[in-house]
Amino acid sequence: MTELKLISHHDGNLKLLIEGILSEASRSTQQGIDRCTERLKKIEEQHRMTSTEFLRCYSNDELQETLELDEWIGEIRMLQRLQEKAERLRGVQFVH
Repeated sequence: MTELKLISHHDGNLKLLIEGILSEASRSTQQGIDRCTERLKKIEEQHRMTSTEFLRCYSNDELQETLELDEWIGEIRMLQRLQEKAERLRGVQFVH
């Protein structure tokens, strides 16, 4: 667990400002997750294979490498990073 102390030299409620920033980051991250999920769904339908199946085949060198498959890998990795970011954002708590 990491604890962070913030000090502001300006009047106003710093907590409200940070909560707003975190809320916007969460909203934006969720939008990214939704877009990635939708793109992956289309790719999976096009290839008639789930991303899990694709990763298994790809890691076993059962597929010929193409730009399209590289994009699929990139989309999967992007989704994973966004999900990790969302989890970190959900874990932020304010202590008094």
